[in-house]
Amino acid sequence: MAISYKDSGVDIDKADVFVNKISQMVKSTYNQNVQSGVGGFCALYKMDQERFLASSTDGVGTKLKLAIELDKHDTIGIDLVAMCVNDLICSGARPLFFLDYFASSKLELNTSEKIIEGIVEGCLQSKMVLIGGETAEMPGMYQPKDYDLAGFSVGEVFTHNLVDGTKLKDGDTLVAIKSSGFHSNGYSLVRKIITDVAAQKLQPTELEQLKKDCLTPTRIYVNPILNLLTKFKDNIKGLANITGSGFLNIPRMNEKFDYYCTETTSLPAFMQTVCQMSGLSELELHKTFNMGVGFVIATDKPEQVMHGLHEYGEQSYVLGKVKSGGTGKVYLKGQEII
Repeated sequence: MAISYKDSGVDIDKADVFVNKISQMVKSTYNQNVQSGVGGFCALYKMDQERFLASSTDGVGTKLKLAIELDKHDTIGIDLVAMCVNDLICSGARPLFFLDYFASSKLELNTSEKIIEGIVEGCLQSKMVLIGGETAEMPGMYQPKDYDLAGFSVGEVFTHNLVDGTKLKDGDTLVAIKSSGFHSNGYSLVRKIITDVAAQKLQPTELEQLKKDCLTPTRIYVNPILNLLTKFKDNIKGLANITGSGFLNIPRMNEKFDYYCTETTSLPAFMQTVCQMSGLSELELHKTFNMGVGFVIATDKPEQVMHGLHEYGEQSYVLGKVKSGGTGKVYLKGQEII
């Protein structure tokens, strides 16, 4: 029997309805300086005729529950930074600074220090300043040892460097950068599969190792992407961070096109185990998890782009093609992902 994301307590459809319902309320606050807001990978605010401020906020989700269970907190801060900054760079923005929000029932110094070490490491990888944050003790709100994290990244992009999908053309190539794992999405489902299926099928040592592997931190793509934008500014047509909703993130580049994915990649062993135990179809898996793809680049120079990624130690491959005249649909080996 398949275990869906909804079975784990997450209703993506309801979340989409919520975003649609609040969008008009949010837009009522906009002024003439807002270039893009709700719906994009990051928000753009016009500072002057030459540049925009870009901003993004996110959390780590229930991956935190695994970190708490295993008492391993040194990489979860990397995830926090990555989830924000990988969205930020989809506009072509250069990250400037980061703020964090850390809330717990009671401050535990050793745990807190490990978390901040990870955030610092993520900021160093992103060449971004950790400029401030907030620590809140909220007894009664959280259970002992529980905590939550939120992050806020800000960057800048000059008008002539903005990547907004408007340069996409029929026949452009989709290049996929391989992920390090599930990154930080889908963990309510991952944890349910571990609890309901893996716990019954694996030996205790195997189960423990699976949980540890699922804490593999999210890759941060700032340096390779900014390097590509420097070298191939006119050939990078669109950028997509593959997070929640999996491959359905790709049309956020430009919903006036369709995206045909013809190739897939081999998954890390721990991802294979979780996906196989889910019982979900290939299409369902690709709209829930990243399925080994952390980032997607639309370009008319795929070979040069993949060579540039290789120079930064990133593994990449041709995922598929962009087709004009579409409505933002994604196809996997000829079948629509819906």
